[in-house]
Order: sequence, then C-alpha cells, then structure tokens
Amino acid sequence: MEKSGPPWDWVAEFTTRSLVEGYTAAEWAENLSSAAAAPWGSPEMTELLACEICGNGHVGLAWKYAERALACGLASPMLFFSLLSVRIIPNRVLRPSSYRLYLELLLRHGFSFSSEIKAPNFKRIMVLIDDNLNLSKIFGFQTCENGIFVMLYIICIIWQLVDASLDDEGLLELIITNDQKPFWPIRPHDYEILQGDYKTERNEKLQQINTSIAIEMIGNFVSHKVISRLLALAHQNMPSQIEALINRLNILSTNSLSLTNSPKSSEAIKNFIQSNILREFKPKKFQKFHKNLISPNSSGSTSWIPIDLYLEDCIDGSVASTNSIEILSSLVKALQAINRSTWRDAFLALWIASLRLVQREREPVEGPVPRLDTRLSMLLSIAPLSIFNIIQENQENSSTNNSINNEMINMRNDLVSSLKSLGDFESLLVPPPLVLLNANQAALKAMSFVSGRNVMNGGNLHELGMNCDGNMRHLIVESCISRGLLDTSAYFWPGYIKNNNNLNQIQSSVSNNNQMLSWHSFMRGTPLNESMVSVLVSTPASSLAELKKIYEVAINGSEEEKVCAATVLCGATLISGWNIQEHTVKFVIKLLSPPVPVNYTGTESHLINHGAMLNAILTGISSVDCVKVFSFHGMVPELAASLMAICETFGSLFPTISLKTQQISPHNVFSNAFILLMRLWKFNHPPLEYCVMGEAAPVGSQLTPEFLLLLRNNNKTNKNVNNDGNYDCFNEGHVFVDSFPKLKLWYRQHQACLASTLNGIVNESSVRKNVDDILNMMFCTKVNKGSSLSSGSLSCSNNASDDLSNVNNLMSWPKLSAWDIMEAVPFVADSALTACSHGRLSPRELATGLKDLADYLPASLASIISYFSAEVTRGVWKPASMNGTDWPSPAANLSMVEEQIKKIVGATGVHVPSLVAGTNSQATLPLPLAAFVSLTITYKLDKASQLFLNLAGPALENLAVSCPWPSMPIVAALWTQKVRRWSDFLIFSASRTVFHHNHDAVVQLLRSCFMAQLGFPGSSDGVGGVGSLLGHGFGSHFSGGLSPVAPGILYLRSFRCIKNCVVLAEEILSLLTLSVQEISQTLIPKTKHKTLSNQPSLHSSMSKVKDAAALGATIVWLSGGSGLVQTLIQEMLPSWFLSVQNLHQGGERGRDRVVYHLGGHALAYFAVYSGMFAWGIDNTPLSKRRERVLRSHFEFLGRALEGRIGIACDLGLWRAYVLGFLGLVVECAPFWVRDVGSDGLKRVVNGLRRWGEEELAVDLLRRGGNEAMGLACELILASR
Repeated sequence: MEKSGPPWDWVAEFTTRSLVEGYTAAEWAENLSSAAAAPWGSPEMTELLACEICGNGHVGLAWKYAERALACGLASPMLFFSLLSVRIIPNRVLRPSSYRLYLELLLRHGFSFSSEIKAPNFKRIMVLIDDNLNLSKIFGFQTCENGIFVMLYIICIIWQLVDASLDDEGLLELIITNDQKPFWPIRPHDYEILQGDYKTERNEKLQQINTSIAIEMIGNFVSHKVISRLLALAHQNMPSQIEALINRLNILSTNSLSLTNSPKSSEAIKNFIQSNILREFKPKKFQKFHKNLISPNSSGSTSWIPIDLYLEDCIDGSVASTNSIEILSSLVKALQAINRSTWRDAFLALWIASLRLVQREREPVEGPVPRLDTRLSMLLSIAPLSIFNIIQENQENSSTNNSINNEMINMRNDLVSSLKSLGDFESLLVPPPLVLLNANQAALKAMSFVSGRNVMNGGNLHELGMNCDGNMRHLIVESCISRGLLDTSAYFWPGYIKNNNNLNQIQSSVSNNNQMLSWHSFMRGTPLNESMVSVLVSTPASSLAELKKIYEVAINGSEEEKVCAATVLCGATLISGWNIQEHTVKFVIKLLSPPVPVNYTGTESHLINHGAMLNAILTGISSVDCVKVFSFHGMVPELAASLMAICETFGSLFPTISLKTQQISPHNVFSNAFILLMRLWKFNHPPLEYCVMGEAAPVGSQLTPEFLLLLRNNNKTNKNVNNDGNYDCFNEGHVFVDSFPKLKLWYRQHQACLASTLNGIVNESSVRKNVDDILNMMFCTKVNKGSSLSSGSLSCSNNASDDLSNVNNLMSWPKLSAWDIMEAVPFVADSALTACSHGRLSPRELATGLKDLADYLPASLASIISYFSAEVTRGVWKPASMNGTDWPSPAANLSMVEEQIKKIVGATGVHVPSLVAGTNSQATLPLPLAAFVSLTITYKLDKASQLFLNLAGPALENLAVSCPWPSMPIVAALWTQKVRRWSDFLIFSASRTVFHHNHDAVVQLLRSCFMAQLGFPGSSDGVGGVGSLLGHGFGSHFSGGLSPVAPGILYLRSFRCIKNCVVLAEEILSLLTLSVQEISQTLIPKTKHKTLSNQPSLHSSMSKVKDAAALGATIVWLSGGSGLVQTLIQEMLPSWFLSVQNLHQGGERGRDRVVYHLGGHALAYFAVYSGMFAWGIDNTPLSKRRERVLRSHFEFLGRALEGRIGIACDLGLWRAYVLGFLGLVVECAPFWVRDVGSDGLKRVVNGLRRWGEEELAVDLLRRGGNEAMGLACELILASR
C-alpha cells in the first residue's frame, strides 16, 4: 500500500520494534500519542496490526496493541474487523485462541462506528472495507452513502458469525443444499487439514466455548436497539437478502445444541425472527397517543361502514367501467390495515356487509333498476372473488418470503374462521324467497357428501319443494369451494348441516324428478331441443365444464344450435350462476366477437354470418341486472368494443338483407346492440356537465366511447397470462373510434347536437331526402319543399289519425340503412317539435309519429333522447301546459306524489317545495320534456317494451332533473297513472331531485348522514351505525306504505344529480369539524385535572372521530372519485390549515386542547381514508394520481414544518394532524412513502427532528426506499 509519507515510516518501524522488544501496549500507545505521528483511525495502522496478528511472530502482544489502538482511536474498528473476519473465521478451528480474542474485541469495539462515520478519512476506509468484503457487489449497491455502508457492514459481521456457528454445529450443509452458499469464507481452502493433529481435546473444548460465545453475541446483536432497527430497515428495502439471513437464524435457533444452554440468547434470536423483523416499528411517542387512535382487532360494524356504502352504491342503476372485484379487494385491504384487525375480522365484515346488502332489499321495488339478482351477484360472486384476489396477491409473494407464506396460510384459516362465525348471524342468513330453493340445494349437497350417498346424482334441486334448512351461508360456502378458497371439509363444520332426517325422502323425490337432470343429460349428449333449451335457460350451469360445453356448441354447432346455446348462456347461468359467473361473462364477450374464420374470403364482415346468434345474445343480456353483472366484473370496456363492431357492421346493411336461419332484420341486431352500447355511457348528458364538474365528476359519469376503448386497450396490454388461454375474451388487438367510421360520424353529430342547435341541411344533400321520406311516413303528409326543415314548416292533414293503420305498415318505410336513419333523426325530431310548438302538429300526433319511428328503428330512440336532452337545457321552447286536453294531466296523482316525497325525505329535515304554486295553476313542463314523456307513456309495460324502457327510463329521469322544479314529480305523477306498480320507484326518483335543485338540502342531507352514523341527538334512533345510516332501503312492501328513507340511501341515490362536487367536499370537511365539536361535548368529561392520555372516554371519542372521518372520506370518494380526493388533499386541506379555524367551545382551556387534538386526528384520518379508497395501499396504485398528490402534500408539510409557510390554525391541531397523518401513512400505507420523493421526504423528516420526533422520522425514512436509506441509517446511528 502507498504510505502517507515519512511520519508513517517512523510509526511502522516503531511499532515493529516495540513488538520485538516487548513494549507494553500502554507504552506503545503513549509514545505514538506523544509523537502525534499516527492520525485518528489510521488505515495504515489498522492494516499493520491485522498483519501482525495474522503473522507467525508476536501474535499475543499484537492483540494487546490492537485492543489499545481501538480503544484510543489509533485504528479503524470497522476496517480492523473486516480484515480479520476473512482471516480468523475460516481458521477458527486451527486457531481457536485467535477466534476467541477476535470475539472479545468484536464485543468491545466491533460496533463503535458512531464517531468513525464522521471521520474525514471514512470514504477511504469504506473503499478498503469493500475491497476486502465485496459488500457493494454482494448486496447490489453501486454507490453507498455512509449510513448504508455501515448497515451493510453490520449485516456482514453478523452473517459471518451465523455461518460460522452453523458450521460449528454441523448445520451449514442445510444451507448449502438450498443453494445458499456463504458469501464469505467459513472454512480454510485445505479443509482436510482440519482432520489432522489439530483436533486435540483442548482445542475442541475451546471451540465449543467459542461457538457458545459467538451464538450469545448473535443474540446480543439482534436484540440491540440500534442494530435491530438497522436490520429492520434493511429488511424493508432488501427483503431477499435479509430473508436469507433470517432463514439461517431460524435453522440455528431450531437445531443448535449450544442454544439449549443459553436460554437468553435463544429467546433473543427467536424474538428477532418472530417479532422484531416482522413487526412494524412504532415510535413510543406516536404509540402513546395512537393506542387510543387505532384499536387492534376492531370488529365493530362502524369500523367497516365504507364497505356497506360502496356495496350499496354499486347497486345504483348507473354503469361503471371499473372492476368491482379490484376495488372491493383494495377497500378491504385498506380497512384491514387502518383498523389493525385480523383477516378474520376483515373477511367477516365483508360477508356481513354483503349479506346486509341482500337483506336490505329482499323484495326490491319494480322499475328499471337492479333487482335482487344483482345484490346476490355481489354477495356470491364479487365478494368471494375479492377475497380470492387478496389471498392470491399474498401467495405470489410467498415464494421468496417465508413470513408472507405463513401469513397466506393464516389468511386461509382466517377465512374459514370468518365463515364459521357467520353462523352466529342467523337473521342475516335467512334466504329471500327467490333463492330459498338454491339454499336448500346447497344444503342438500353437503348432506349428500357427508352421508356418502349421491343424492344429487349430477343434477339440481330446482323444483324440489323439500326444506333442507338451507341458508345464505350454504350458498357462500359453495361459492368459495368452487373457487378453491375452501374444500369439502367445510361440510363437516359443527352446525353446518341441521337436518339429516329427511334425506331418504329427498332421495326418493329426486329420483323421480326428471327436470333436475337437465344439465346432466346435456353433458351426456342430449341435443338442444326446444324443451331442453327451455329448462337450461331457467337453470344455471353448476360447473365450468358445463359452461365450456355450451360455449363450444355456440361456436361449432349448427346455426340453430348456436342460437339455442347463446340463449342458454345468457339465461339463468349468467344471472344466477354465481359460482362460475366470472367465466360466463368472458364467454359471452367472446361470442360477441367471434374470430374471423381462417379461410374466410368474403368482402363483407364475417359478423353477418353470426347475426342470429348475436341477436340472441344481445336480447339475453339487455336486462338491467345483466348489464350490472358485466359492470361488476369490469367487462364494460370489452363489451363496448364488441358492440361497436356489431353496430358498425349491421348499421351499414339495408333492412332487405335477411340473416339466414331466422327472419331477423339487420335493423333489429343494430338496434339491440346500439341501445345496449348507449346504456354503457352517459350519451345524453351535455358536455357542460363535464366542464362544470371537471375531474370531480361522479365516478363513471365521464364515460365516452374514446374512454371505454382506452380502458379496453389498457386492459389488454396489462392482462396477465390466462391459465386457460383458449377462453381469453380478447380476440383482437387495440381498437379505436377511428376503427368504426360510421359510429364515429354519428358520435360527432351527437356531440354537435349537444353543444349547439342544429344548423339545418342543404337541399341537395341525401340527408334532406331521407328526412323528407321519414317525416312523410311519420305524419302522413309531404314536407313543404320550399321551407327549411329547421324552421319546422311541417303540416299534417286532418285525416292523419284515420290513416294510422297505413303508417304502421313498416314495409312501406324507406329502405335505408340504420346509420342513414340515425343521421336524419335529429332533423326529424327538430322539425316535428317545431311544428308542434307552432300548432301545426298536435301533441298526440307528435307522440304517435315519434313512436312509429321508434318502432321501425328502436335505436332511433337514442338520437331522439340526445336531441331532447340538448334542447331542454337551452330554454328556448315555451312550456307545455299539462291540462289534460292537449297534453296529459298529472292532477289526479300530483298531491299524492307530493305527500310521499315529503314522507321519504322527512327524516332528513329537508324542506320540500310545493309542487303547484296555486290551486288554479296548471302544471307545466318544458316542451321537449313534455314530448318525451308523451312518447314514453305510449308504451306498454311488458317484456316487448323492455329494450325501450331500459334506455328511456334513466334518460327520462335525467331529462326531468335538468328542468326546473317540479318537473320530475310531474313526470312521476303522469307515469304513476299509467303504471301503478312503478309508483314507488317513480316517487323515489322524484324525491331525489329535491337535492338537485337546492344546495342547502344537500348540506342538510349530509348533516343527517353524520348524525345517523354517529348516533347524535336528533338522529332517527340515537344509536348510530349502519342500521341508522342505511336502514332498510325503500318501498311500500313495508307496513304502512312508503316510509322515510335512511339518509345514507337517499344520498347514494341522489349524489349523481349534484353538479358541483367540489363544494360538496368543502361541506363534508366543515361537517367533520362540527362532528368533532359534538363528540368532544358529549363524550369527554369536564374534568380539568385529567391529562389527555388519562381521559376515560378518550378511546370512545377517538372511535367516534374515526367513524366520522371514514364516513366523510367515503362520501368524497364515491361522489367524485380520485379527482375529488386530489382536490381535497392538494387544495382544500392546505387552505384549511392556512386559515384561522375556531373549534373551541369557549370553555376550559383543557377541553379546548382536547377538541383541537381530536380535530387534528380527525383530519388525519380523513386524508388517509380518502387516499386509501382512491389509490389503494399496494405498491401499484389504483390511480396514477397518487404520486403527484402525495408529493404535493408532503411538499406542503415540509415547507410548513420549515416555517416557510405560516400555519394560521391552532398549533396543537396542526401538530396532531401532522403526527397523525404521518403515523397512519407509516403504519397503514407504507408504500405511499416511496411515491413522495427524497426531497419532500427529507424536508418532513427534518421538521420532525426539530419537533423531537426522531423515531417517527426514522420510521418514515424506512419506508422511503433506497433513496432514503442513507439518511435513515444516519438517524438510527445518531440515536445511540
């Protein structure tokens, strides 16, 4: 090595001479110190002493010199032990005395690195150590900060001792056989020499002592506060390497004989393995207060209220493009983390919330809304799949992490425990009448298995009237078994089978029941005749094998068989085949996009050859419940892409073209596909809504064809490899709106129609001729050729009604393609409405003509709705007087509707304006709305009109909401006269518009939600919780007719009508702080001498605060999605802290302090809950906004902690918020910290250190990834 100059030559010479002449260590050190010849921690001195110790000369004296040099700071401890470790440890058997001395010195000086890390020559020492131990290569660090290097050095020293001890105990082979060979030498190169004369009795005894000492040192090291925290930091950021070390320690603690004589060391090592490295470190000061903030194993219903709210929101009639399975699994994981509960409690909470969802509407009201089947799908398909996702994610990490593998096993055990505990909730398990037979069938299956008698015989119990005491838990267990979450051992759970006495009678009845063998017969080869199809349509398939076979028939069968198979697939199997529903939706999507045959040479689309089958599928999946099933499974983007291709193809065909086996017009296929496509996005909402609401629009409200295709393409890109690739629902590559030119042309016209008035058409255009022809067929007269269509110069002959039968002869309509008609419809509707407004066309003739057009091409309804939706917002049409002469009158039911609306919203305290201003005044509606209402009431409420009503119903409500009050109640009164059994649905829909027109009513509704959830005085029952917030739904099936609707239900069904969600979030923030004041008044005793931590009601207060924050965060997330959460955290909360906030009650100072502490933690929970729901807590966020928002918020926190931003609120509240927010992020959402970035993180950490919160600062850095490791290490080392 190159020496540092003449002074070092003298030091080396003096040291060598001192060893030869026998100077004592004290004399040697004193001479060096007096001469000031050796610098502090000299690398040269360290190497010289290491060489002398490992030489053959004065070894004993060299050890003494080394001990003195380390004590006086003349040598570098880290470099010294790094040099000796690779020389002494491999030869510990040959030289046990040297190994003993090495251990003694290591115990005294091995970890004296706090001062050494600050030495000016530490960089050089790091290079020398790395050259000797290869730390950067072994641990994969190209460059190391000082703190990280010290951490790696500590790991290396402990690792060497562990490997040496394993070798001494004869356990090293267990490591080597697992391809975990030691990184550093443990044995000499010539291993055979150890079998020679060196194995003396004295040496062997000394070796045993050395092994015991080494193991004792390992126990001391891993239980050392600083070292254990450094190892925890390494485990956070280098999991694979630390897991390998833990594996070695586990083998040592399990098999070592020396540890049996050292119970203290054994306990220390086991605690390290089981607790220290796996447990989340919690700073003492943080834990002191947060033991009240977060209660372990919290299983109260209020702790899980976000699940109930999300599930109930999913049942709304709107369609979402998101995947409910992914969102629900993310929600459960977030709540499990923030509640610090077991997975048993988390799974049980999910089951209970899903069961409450079903029981809340056992007999739902009639109307174009999801029914009980949708709720059952959530319970029996989505909830089990969410749990499957959670367990599978943990299983994917189990290959490299034994602790996670154990956690996965525990998760499955927790699932079993949750389902066993579910048996205690008997009232929730009572099956609704619709699924009573299904529950009995599931119970019979278990009885059959336990008895060993094949009672089922491959069939089902669909029409068997026997009672097997089946309940909802039997259906849940079957759903879990079908997905591999459970096995049939569940049938043997105590109390699972309650009635075995009638098994013989059941077996006799089943043997005589032929219908129960339908699917079984189909699997054995029975053809799909009419009777078989009739049975299979109403009986869900019970296995994936049955599903695959019916799919194969739909692909490879004859034309007739394809139609039959498609009909079966879209029947009960899709709606109530809960155990295989995720496969069914994919098969249906694949059938809607059949691949191009290999040898296909036709010039037209191959889809034309599948027209009959496609029409059967489109008809089968048109119900509200079916669309919700696709939405739950996240298949809306794929469904939309398939429908666009069908519309593009069949919309271009003329109606004279027949589709092979059945007399189906291309117009029918097009209309079925187009109407279904329109229901997947809010096509009738004006662009102004998006401009006003921006990114804070309700979840799903911004769906457009472009967005749906973007999601579809993104899903295809990110799709994992399917285990069964033959049934992948993606048949094509990426598709865009440009792939469908006809659809794109209509979509542009639709957008233009929404944005501005029609510009008219030139006389020479083909569209003009089509408009003339359609108007002639609708109103039995020619359009005046000399006038512009947009001026409405339309007249109708007096005998129009007499010629109505001729008009209904659809064969006389112009033979135009569907796209040609769709292009002309807005101009037709504009001409007709203009003529009606000028008196040239009666309201009845207008409604009849529009219905004729819709009967000819049902898809034209979409363009009619689009036109009316745009016109109703312009305010240019005179109102129509609903007097019963020209337009239908609502007078007969209007007062009843008003009374029922007041009854529904009565529990919220919201004022309902009078529907009619005076006794003699007539109800009026804007002309476009009146025309559309008149059109809708011309339809009968039967199955044939279902396609129309499923589209027109929500559109009519949205149209009425856009009009002044009381338009929707008038519409409800008109429809109630026609369809009495829809009255509950219509009146409830009318009651929701109260909140659309009155912001104060929205605030009052939100206040009612908080009061109901928290059980404040004035709430419905004063108890609080889920029962008060969500109640029993609504409907007249309860005694006494319609009853007041719980505020939570009312809000979830109304918030999509609220235009400004940003203001909504501000109101929620205000209500949260008001709730904190109320909580502090009712729950904290007025005792000024008690400290905060000793208040007997503090835990109860914190629980209430947490519930209020969870409710507020859930409402914000559901109302505005991740966009509103971003606004909340980036803008609202900082603005709130920068303004003066007065939360005190004007009472004692101690009480005010408590209020501010509660307020700070309430806001912390509010922010963390909101982020968790919007982004998730996983490494891969649900939204890409997470990184941007967190960086912004940490930047704000850092600047405020540095004093660069002045905080105007109470400093106690500010401190509580910062510590609460950061503590919750560290403990419940650690992956968030990695999104923050090193600069923002360091600012916050420095601020925490100034507050004296160094332990929380270290824990925050632990989660910051490799970029923050260096600073974290330095803080941990400084904490000594």
